[in-house]
Amino acid sequence: MKVRIQVVIEAENGEPEKVEEIARLERGALHPEELGLTLAEAKVLLHGMQQAVVTEQIVEYLEKFKTCPDCGAHRTRKGRHPLVYRTLFGKFNLVSPRLYDCPCQNHGRHSSSPLAELLSSHCAPELLYLETRFASLMSYGLSVELLTEILPIAEEISSTSMRRHLQRVAERIEGELGEEQFQFIEGCPGDWAKQPPPGPPLTVGLDGGYVHASDQKSKSEGWFEVIAGKSVQTEGGAKVFAFVNKYDTKPKRRLYEVLKSQGLQMNQQVVFLSDGGDTVRDLQHYLSPESEHLLDWFHITMRLTVMRQMIKGMTAELKPDDKHPETAAVLADLERHLDSLKWNLWHGNVLHALQRISDLDDGLGMLEENPANRKKLEKAVREFQSYIEANQAFIPNYGDRYRHDETISTAFVESTVNYVVSKRFVKKQQMRWSQRGAHLLLQTRVQVLNDDLRKTFGRWFPGMRGEEPAALKEAA
Repeated sequence: MKVRIQVVIEAENGEPEKVEEIARLERGALHPEELGLTLAEAKVLLHGMQQAVVTEQIVEYLEKFKTCPDCGAHRTRKGRHPLVYRTLFGKFNLVSPRLYDCPCQNHGRHSSSPLAELLSSHCAPELLYLETRFASLMSYGLSVELLTEILPIAEEISSTSMRRHLQRVAERIEGELGEEQFQFIEGCPGDWAKQPPPGPPLTVGLDGGYVHASDQKSKSEGWFEVIAGKSVQTEGGAKVFAFVNKYDTKPKRRLYEVLKSQGLQMNQQVVFLSDGGDTVRDLQHYLSPESEHLLDWFHITMRLTVMRQMIKGMTAELKPDDKHPETAAVLADLERHLDSLKWNLWHGNVLHALQRISDLDDGLGMLEENPANRKKLEKAVREFQSYIEANQAFIPNYGDRYRHDETISTAFVESTVNYVVSKRFVKKQQMRWSQRGAHLLLQTRVQVLNDDLRKTFGRWFPGMRGEEPAALKEAA
């Protein structure tokens, strides 16, 4: 069996049809591997079709520039230069003519290149979209291998150009972000009361992760912090965001735009949970008048667990013939103080909790000997006291919230840090990052994870507003 595949082009100006053969296939006895098209044949076919279509589109586009739109006079050509344009289905070397303007335009001897002005980026939007999408989900090298395996672009894409294209997209996204503000609360209580009934409450969790810095002498030293967060709607739906803390100049605007995209109104309740660090605490202020700021229970109980393990370790080291038998009683008292401390914090009794911390500190001073980890425990107790004092305004009655099925922990953000930051930047990745490179990659990555990247490209290039192929989803 022989198959000839042709492209038939119908011109709109009445010219005869153009028929161009782009591929020939031959098949003999049927084998499973020869049923239908092979990947190699499909690449050749797509490249041939793309070549035919691109050639005719360029000819048709340049045709309307050959004459002056005002007087109809023929425009003389100054010269021509090659123009490389990369698409999903191959790289094409185009010829871009430079034409003189018509004398009736009164521009002197000015010239222009219509094709170069149209194709200024030299990379098709669809290819740019796929490069950005896959490079946001996996390493640049693997993204190049994947695209060259399935698309007829041969070895025309490199990891360097892919990184450059992704950063260009990220910079355009960043350029659309509004100016930073100290507060985003608009209007007055009277205006808020006139707004429509608000949507369900939003729960926002923030936490930090760390990425290897590229400006260090070795891989074992040098990290910088990345803040990641997740905004969850009560009735389902969530969006993530992330930024490099020391690089980003618009962190509060970034968070506000995420909330705004979820329909935030000034009369809508927003619950912020964080670990109590200064960075995330300052970030969440003055975004909504109905906001509630809570200290994450997970970070409290994590510190309590560490102190408990230290006390248990000191207890386990006691010997029957210990010269100071009262040490065991003091350690037992410390453990009871710790239980009381946790109980008071769980029920929001901050003043009683601070008293229990003082009891812990006093109890450590009563130890007549210096068991192992004593100094570490003293340091942990004093740091915990400072931590609770600094965040006492954000400690609610966790038990009451828990009984009413309200969020008390940022556990959902721990997983967010994992798949937004760690999975691409840390785990199994041998790269070290500059703050700028990590920040820009984070912006495209969250767009992909939020299913917003296709919408962004559709806004930039209206012809791409179609639905995203289902095969590309859930690749993260």
